Amino acid sequence: MKSRGALVVDPQGSIHLQLQGLAIADLTFHYVDSVAEAKKLLVKHSYAVGLMVFDFPQALTQENVESIFSAGSMTEWIALVTPRWLESLDSQAFLISAFHDFHTLPIDLHRLAVTLGHASGKAHLRFSLHKRAADESCRFGIYGGSPVMKVFLQQLEKVANADLSVLIGGETGTGKELVAKAIHKYSQRSSGPFVVVNCGAVPANLIQSELFGHEKGAFTGAVQRKVGSIEAANGGVLFLDEIGDLPLDMQTSLLRVLQERTISRLGAMQVIPVDFRVIAATHMDLREAVALGRFREDLFYRLNVIHLVLPPLRKRAGDAPLLSEVIFRRYLASNKHCRAKGFSSEAVRAINAYEWPGNVRELINRVHRAVIMSENSLISAADLGLESHARDQPRLTLEVARASFDRDLLETSLRMNGNKVSRAAQQLGVSRVTFYRMMNKLNIASVQ
Repeated sequence: MKSRGALVVDPQGSIHLQLQGLAIADLTFHYVDSVAEAKKLLVKHSYAVGLMVFDFPQALTQENVESIFSAGSMTEWIALVTPRWLESLDSQAFLISAFHDFHTLPIDLHRLAVTLGHASGKAHLRFSLHKRAADESCRFGIYGGSPVMKVFLQQLEKVANADLSVLIGGETGTGKELVAKAIHKYSQRSSGPFVVVNCGAVPANLIQSELFGHEKGAFTGAVQRKVGSIEAANGGVLFLDEIGDLPLDMQTSLLRVLQERTISRLGAMQVIPVDFRVIAATHMDLREAVALGRFREDLFYRLNVIHLVLPPLRKRAGDAPLLSEVIFRRYLASNKHCRAKGFSSEAVRAINAYEWPGNVRELINRVHRAVIMSENSLISAADLGLESHARDQPRLTLEVARASFDRDLLETSLRMNGNKVSRAAQQLGVSRVTFYRMMNKLNIASVQ
């Protein structure tokens, strides 16, 4: 999306004539006199620079301004203010935290032209970086350019339109629900509902009603009819998160639904046909759960038609800084008053060095905390709570880096192909002999 120049928010219409004498190459001014009109244009178009005029008390409140900022998160804003407006301490604090720069009225055209040039250049750099990140590192709404994520996204591309059951594995906090939403969005069922059930969060005595629904009077407290999640997902996708926590008796009921494609609400005799795609996710090893008698083997095979394993963040070399920047920009879009404008090199080193046991969920929490707590324009490792990881790391040799890359690639391919060497070798375009030789060299026996 290309920038359309500068948006001028001027509720009193007093600046138009003053700006006519301002000529800046490739910068066209577009004028609005209301918050609603500004937001409407920002939703449709990108603007490199925004000018906001504060020349009348309460014409633009802080809440109004923040709502405009949220609509145009890529825009650099400059405030045009009266000397009287600047007398308020609250106004001064807001200017410092929310705007690229400010000018007092009446306008000094020469000085404003210089500021607009700087702001416009900065905004275009942001547009360029944002576009490059979107083009190179984001598919299906999922960011990641590491080797293991490239393989995972290739698998996801094949899975989206298959309309088969999918089982998503991966550690807690890796983003399994995001993957399920991507499958739904890019599938032939995208116009249908996406219904989420967290099997580990619903009390055991309510899970049947949650899944199947109930009629009025079916049990004590059933004061009205309830449509269950399975019925609500008709025509779309049912996402069963933490499927490993589903009680055994409900596993039997779910298996019957997947086989017969019909349900009955509690307290009803009517059989209701249902058509949905099931996507399940779990952080546990369901094969082990089957062996221990905690999960039905026949249900496992019903769900495990396609198996995707989302890599943990520590295996996604180079992705943590990219994700940090995406999380930061999204949070900043709705919190323009925050002082932080980016990450220090020290913080980036710490992000790369940290193992991220809580995966992407932990990364989101740490970045949000850092944005709020930072007292400087650049987030430090201490703001992230990672000061002990900020020291310079030993420099890797090319041989060590290549071995790490190959190990991640082979392990990911084996995991996605159920430890079948022939399939993994075919996926990577090498012979079985070469694949075995690489496994021996890298001390890879099998993967979980």
